[in-house]
Formats: sequence, structure tokens, C-alpha cells
Amino acid sequence: MEISGKIIDVIKKRIYYGKLIIENKKIKNIISSHSDISGKYILPGFVDAHVHIESSMLTPTEFSRLAVRHGTVAVVTDPHEITNVLGVEGFRYMVEDARKALLKIKFGVPSCVPATNFETTGANIGEHEIEKLFQVEASYHLSEMMNFPGVINRNPEVMGKIEVAKRYNRKIDGHAPEISGRKLKKYVEAGITTDHECIRIEEAKEKIDLGMYILIREGSAAKNFEVLFPLIEEYPEKVMFCTDDSHPDDLAEKHINDMVKRSLKKGIGLWNVLQAATVNAVKYYDLDVGLLQPGDKADFIVCDHLEEMNINEVYVEGNKVFDKSTGVKPARKSLIINKFNCNEISEKALVVRAVNRKNIRVIGAKEDSLMTKTLIEKPMVQGNQVVSDLERDLLKIVVVNRFSPKKPVVGFVHGFGLKNGALASSIAHDSHNLIAVGTDDHSITGALNAVIREKGGIVVCHDGKEDILSLPVAGLMTTDDGETVADEYKELNQKAKETGTSLNAPFMTLSFMALLVIPELKISDRGLFDVTKFRFTDLFV
Repeated sequence: MEISGKIIDVIKKRIYYGKLIIENKKIKNIISSHSDISGKYILPGFVDAHVHIESSMLTPTEFSRLAVRHGTVAVVTDPHEITNVLGVEGFRYMVEDARKALLKIKFGVPSCVPATNFETTGANIGEHEIEKLFQVEASYHLSEMMNFPGVINRNPEVMGKIEVAKRYNRKIDGHAPEISGRKLKKYVEAGITTDHECIRIEEAKEKIDLGMYILIREGSAAKNFEVLFPLIEEYPEKVMFCTDDSHPDDLAEKHINDMVKRSLKKGIGLWNVLQAATVNAVKYYDLDVGLLQPGDKADFIVCDHLEEMNINEVYVEGNKVFDKSTGVKPARKSLIINKFNCNEISEKALVVRAVNRKNIRVIGAKEDSLMTKTLIEKPMVQGNQVVSDLERDLLKIVVVNRFSPKKPVVGFVHGFGLKNGALASSIAHDSHNLIAVGTDDHSITGALNAVIREKGGIVVCHDGKEDILSLPVAGLMTTDDGETVADEYKELNQKAKETGTSLNAPFMTLSFMALLVIPELKISDRGLFDVTKFRFTDLFV
């Protein structure tokens, strides 16, 4: 096979006319020439350096069908969503399904299953399980160590997992939101070398100075590109791109290519941008991904204009996996695997008795961020019950244990802005218990019970109707094709807007209200949680 065009050589930082000679999945040779009439640009394919495929609500095969059309040829993934539900069985499910994917998927072994000991999860992955998985596959690394207090305080269980990774000479990914100074040094000294949680450029620079690689993240909920993009020019060899968590509607529209285009429009040099989008992840993770050099795997993309980055063709190991004129082939259906043991709940279970009428702790959520604030507010009390206050946007938020029948935990949240109805989901990072927010108990129970009946899904309860996107695979994913899911999710997101919320991605924001490793105040199936102090706290102040 041969293909000609303007070769974008990121390694040697030059653009020249040439012809690729491809044999046996590799670039056998590149023959330079003086001219080319094809009008094509040929460059290395993009790499997502950190993504949770499950957040796309698609199985790996369907995720790949959407991602490749944006020029992505490889992703580094941490399947800790499904492993928190199903353990090693869930990990193996993802690996097996990925064998049919159109792009290359490098798996990390989840380091935090559960993420903390303050929530109920469906499985546990300890030192023994990590070691067994490392013995099976030499390419696995240890995925993001989210229990940063455990690392900083040298918790024996946490450090045991890190020591296993060191013993097998595996990379250790990090997760250190707003950690700095002495605490950050202790975290890095443990052997952790990446971070994708930076929200301030000063925070990122401090981590780079300590030897960490920074992953600039632009997902559906957390968007850090606009703050961090200057790092690309200043530290081109220490920066990578990632999406972390991307919902299907966003993935249908864009992926790493969007960060590339935005970087170029901001005047960042081409070579530094492509270094961040391709080379750094390939080298850091030792990916079996070609960089358009003789002898490399034939992984590359073809576009017609560098600045616009319109992807016309994508090749993985010499196989054309995407053609703009014909699209991508349908994938084979994935299997269904799940763990769900939850009874329907009653409105009575959501009653919050007014212990006092002074103040309550409220989770302060905000757009485009996983971080929350601890707000102290006067509750609205009717009779002897604390209820949602629509005028001040103090709404009930509920978490229900999905793994065994238990009483729901009820708190209050500000920032969703619902005026009627409720939203509910079986996606609640990272244990994936059920979570809901709503204006009244009737709507909240209606939404939660719809999820329970489907054994997983996301629901909008509005005007007495329940609209649902079913997620039968671990309550996280569907086996439907990516385009259909993207359209259905977009529709459901629009239905959510009809409840009055102003959030761009209300379901994504809702899913992170239970993530106990991102400050400041969160909620689990066991209670309201102060992340700063890393302990449970009371609703009433």
C-alpha cells in the first residue's frame, strides 16, 4: 500500500512531500519527493492520555467508532468505573471487548477500588489482584492514585499497591487536586509521575518542577484547557492532552482534535501542539503506536488543512478505520454484564426531620468543575421537615446503595437550578450507587425507581413523565451504537433543561457529587462527606 502527501514529521520537526510505503502493518519506507498534487497532510494520530471509556456510556468497541473519526488512534484508559461495580470481572470485560476496537487501547489497573472506605462499592481490588493482573500483561500500568490523603499519610494499604507497581517497574498515574507544598512533595516522592487534576497554572508548574507530567484535561464536566494551554509552549515535553470523562454527545462532536485546533488558533506552535497530542503520551506510556517514522506501526491520519484539522482518513496499523466519505463500519454487539441489587424506594424514605432550624451544610456545585464548596445555609422547614427551597436553589440530593437494599442518604445541593421534577442516574463516581437531585420527593422517587426498574440508566422526571436512557452494562454503558446513544443523550439533556437547570452537562455534574476524593463537600451512600478533613460530617450545623 502507498499513500502520498505532505508528511508532518513531529520527531524531526519538518514538513516535506513524501510517499509512505506500508507493508505488514508498518511503514516500510518513506520516499521524499519534490512535489505532490494530492493536497493531503499526513500526520501521526492523536492520543488521549487519560480517559474513562465508561463515561461515554459506550462499550470500548462503540467508543472507538466515535473517537477514530476525530483522528484518535490510541487511548490510555482506567476502567475503574466498571471495576468498582464488578471488580476484576469488569476489568476483563473491558479488555475483551477492546479486542474488537478500531483504535488502540492501553489499560491501567485501577488503584482505587474502592476509591475510599467511606462508600459502598461492588468490589475490591487490592495488592493481590493488582499483582495478578500485572503478571498477565506487561503493558498494564497503575492507574490514577486518587486516594491522595492515603499516599501523603503513607497508609499501608495504599502504599502496598504502589510498591507492587514499583516492583513490576510500572508507571503510576496521579490524581492530586490542589495539592501543593510539603504534601505534594510527599505525593511525588511515592513514585507518582502524572496529574490531570490541575485547575490553576501555578499548581501545574509546581508539579512540573517536581518532575510530574501534566495532562491538560477537557472533558464534559471538567474543562481546564483555557487555563492551562500556555503550558504547551513553556513545557512542550511535559504536557499531554486528555478528556478524562466525555459524555456521548461531546464524543460524537469532538475529541483530542478539538484541543489541537484550539491550541493552534491561540498561536501555539505546531510542533509543540503535536508533541502534546502525539509524541509525549506514546513515549511516556511506551505505547505501541507509530509516529510516522520508517519502521513504525502505520498509525496516522490524513487531513486537508492543518489549522482546521478536518480529518479525512484514519489508519491504524495500515488499516483504514475511518473515511470521511463512507464513515466507519458498524461494530458487533457487546455482551451485557451487571451487578444490581436494589429495591424501589418510597417517598417516606426521603423525609429529613428538622433537627434544628438554624443551619445546614449544602454542597455548592458549579459548572465545568468537579470541585464543590461547603455552603452554610438556613434550611426551609415545613412542619417538622427540611424540604427543597426552589427560590434559593437548595435542592435535595439523594444517594441510594445499589449493591444491597439500604436506607437512602439525603443531603442538599446548590447550583443545579431545577424548578420542577428530578434527575437520577446509576452513574455516580466512583462506586456508582444511585444518585438523584430534585425539587420534591415524589419526583425524586419516581426518577430513582425508574433507574432501579431498568437496573441502570439516566432519567429525567418532568411533568409526571419519566424519560430514560437505559444502561444495562454495569449500570454504566449501553450496547447500542454510538450515534444513536449520542442522539438519545442529547435529547435527554434537553429534557433535563426543561426542569429549569442551567448546567450544560447536568448529568455529568450530578455524577461527581458522590466523588469523595475531589474537595470540598460530597455525599455517599453512607453520609455527607467533608473531603478536606476526609471524614463524614453532619447535615445540621
